[in-house]
Amino acid sequence: MAKQFVRFQFKKTIDWGLVSHENVLPLNIGDISTKDLLVGLQKKRIKLNSKSEKPIQKKDVTILSPITAPCQVICQGANYKKHSLESGLDPKSKTYNLFFTKSDVSLTTAIGDVIRPNHVKLLDYEIELGIVFGKDIDLPLDIHSYNPSEYIAALFIANDISARDVQLPQLQWYKGKSYRTFFPAGPILLVLEPGDYELIHSLEMNLTVNGQLRQSAKANQMVFPPKESIAELSSFTQIRLGDILLTGTPAGCALKAPGKLKQIFASFLPEHKKWELFIKGQQKRVEYLQPGDVIRATIRTRDGKMDLGEQILQIKQG
Repeated sequence: MAKQFVRFQFKKTIDWGLVSHENVLPLNIGDISTKDLLVGLQKKRIKLNSKSEKPIQKKDVTILSPITAPCQVICQGANYKKHSLESGLDPKSKTYNLFFTKSDVSLTTAIGDVIRPNHVKLLDYEIELGIVFGKDIDLPLDIHSYNPSEYIAALFIANDISARDVQLPQLQWYKGKSYRTFFPAGPILLVLEPGDYELIHSLEMNLTVNGQLRQSAKANQMVFPPKESIAELSSFTQIRLGDILLTGTPAGCALKAPGKLKQIFASFLPEHKKWELFIKGQQKRVEYLQPGDVIRATIRTRDGKMDLGEQILQIKQG
């Protein structure tokens, strides 16, 4: 069964721990990287003896991001059909897997603050299932014969926070998604064991803002599931152990593309005028995040066999 790990601070010490009910069992390995943790577990250098350490109650520790920099952060866009529609894309014509990247500078804790920069007005949320690679990929993988469970070491909750008024008008996906605190990760690093990969499709994703359900979907609704996506990535890039793949967000984001008539009308306008109207229209949507808003996000199977914990985030003004 998959094991839950956290990276935490207790008093002045940063360490990794194994989660056991409401306790954390320290591993006494210090503030090592996610990559080094996974390597240590794979090579059995890190011992998981629940009797060797005095447990600490979870409420007494500060949970940190279980994903550490530096790492490559690869993202998938419009990987759920309904989200494609609300983004203004036609799922029937979008026959390609959309990849982009996000800066690891944006990494932050799963329980804490997301800072909205002063110039950003259209701040959006995106719950995503995060994958941590457990093996280097240097050559193309044959989608028909390779085993994805050999390459997926762990899972975690990601929130791909996005400044839509930067991302879209400026065509700056990297910039619009990479401000500091725009990548809450964790709280749990769920390290998989043999047989766990088959349970990924059963994971249920839910995100609320101020108690209102905004996003809800199952991982089996992805257009391009992990096996396909990893095989395609291997055909054009190199992956290193510890690198990250964010597998896309379901419907329910604050962003909603203008209707077809408005899009046709806007196509006759100068570029800057078109985006002025876009921003003006989006500002009428109350779903965009405001200072003081609280986001809660969970990813787990219904039977609890796989549980990635809960993110609790508050929006603060920069």
